[in-house]
Amino acid sequence: MHLHTRSFPFLLIVGIAVAVLAALPVASVGLNLFVGGTSDTWAHLSQTVLPEYIANSLLLCLGVGLGVGLIGVSTAWLTAMHEFPGRRFFEWALVLPLAVPAYVMAYVYTDFLQFVGPVQSTLRELFGWQYGDYWFPDIRTLPGAMLMFVFVLYPYVYLLARTAFLERASGMLEAARTLGMGSRRAFFKVSLPLARPAIVAGIALALMETLADYGTVAYFAVNTFTTGIYRAWFSLGDRVAAAQLAAMLLGFVLFLLMAERISRGRARYHNTTGRNRPMAGATLRGLPALAAVLACALPLLIGFVLPALLLLKMALTEGDAQFGERFLFLSRNSFLLAGTTALIAVLIALLLAYGARLSKSSVAAGLNRLVGLGYAVPGAVIAVGVLIPVTRLDHWLAGQWELWFGNNPGLLLTGGIAALIYAYLVRFLAVALHSVESSLAKITPSMDDAARSLGLGQAATLRRVHAPLLRGSLLTAGLLVFVDVMKELPATLVMRPFNFDTLATQAYTLASDERLAEASTASLAIVVVGLLPLILLSRQITASRRA
Repeated sequence: MHLHTRSFPFLLIVGIAVAVLAALPVASVGLNLFVGGTSDTWAHLSQTVLPEYIANSLLLCLGVGLGVGLIGVSTAWLTAMHEFPGRRFFEWALVLPLAVPAYVMAYVYTDFLQFVGPVQSTLRELFGWQYGDYWFPDIRTLPGAMLMFVFVLYPYVYLLARTAFLERASGMLEAARTLGMGSRRAFFKVSLPLARPAIVAGIALALMETLADYGTVAYFAVNTFTTGIYRAWFSLGDRVAAAQLAAMLLGFVLFLLMAERISRGRARYHNTTGRNRPMAGATLRGLPALAAVLACALPLLIGFVLPALLLLKMALTEGDAQFGERFLFLSRNSFLLAGTTALIAVLIALLLAYGARLSKSSVAAGLNRLVGLGYAVPGAVIAVGVLIPVTRLDHWLAGQWELWFGNNPGLLLTGGIAALIYAYLVRFLAVALHSVESSLAKITPSMDDAARSLGLGQAATLRRVHAPLLRGSLLTAGLLVFVDVMKELPATLVMRPFNFDTLATQAYTLASDERLAEASTASLAIVVVGLLPLILLSRQITASRRA
């Protein structure tokens, strides 16, 4: 009984502490809106490049939103509600582009489509053209960046829309068909409105990832808020201006979240037919079947198959000249950061989810929602928000140390990996928390009652009952965080210690130096690691369809 009375207050304290630490970077960025700049940097930015940052960010959001919506909804509708050759393969394979970071895609297609690349070289050989005899589109432009994001991020819409079609469409479609609606009219009048919240949520996720990206837009020389933050911090040396740009970027993200919430309105979507099994898909033959195969194959080919094959070819034929010891050093750094962050994130997520389960109050649930908002905040914003208070704390600690012991130890936190792991946790703790919460909710409360009747306290119940049942979910949560940290570029570039590179920063550095073939080795390693959670996700998709 003694354990029972003390466990929940401890978990509540943990929840409050984590929520405060998660909100600190965002609060730090927001406060700089009211701080005067240390120079005329902000005035210079607002008069010169700020309008370009805003225009490019808006155009990127518009193009990517339309692209991922079109591809995601069409492929979800085809694989969920139709039968055609290869449908069982496409229903899980269409998520594979998520394994390819957008900046890796940018490096691959730049090498593939550049003047000395295989496409233009083949065209010149076939037609006898010389330089200046023909026009070829430049991939390193704003439209090119849109295409990179679209073919990497459409699976967000695909996954959510497909689930909505499977869960909500069956009974309603049958009712629509009995009323004489054709399949096309039923799609626009019934299925699409029912799936709208899921589609909007998927588009919002894709747009948040677009706004958070740095590697793609920096490599394509497309000026956005993330490139502006990096330039203000490192090139101009003005942290206040960088924080003010970060606050504006955060405003974009909050607008997306509000728009997604408002789009739902008070609408609620319930399945009142009592049927949970999807209806039999309409069988496509002939030209419609061929069109369906092409519609599913092209996004998969452009978003995963071709980049993976090109990366593999470059890595095997040329690759990184420092592949041996240097590659192992980079891999060790990446795995150290990703593994440590994943372990801490899973532990904290388990404590937060279990605390909310015990309390059954809005306070604990609200704290968890506050922690979960970190995933919506771009890595560049979190990096700036972490560095400002941590640097001030570091200077204070150094001053106190010198006062007490007579020597200055330098920066203790900013120069190590502790601050970087903190930024990762703020950014990706929501991934682990969502996975653990959803799995913990499936464990019936009667198990808690049974454990309590056997004399187990709350800590013992968590250790001996819940933890074994959550083993698979904890592994999945850790794996998702691990892969996200491996791919994260903006926060790592800003906050990594001196002479501490990872696979992501190595790929970016080599690509920035136009050493694209050498960047392929690190890029391929990131893609291979990213495939691990997608394999698990693909198995779940197949299992859900069979169920």
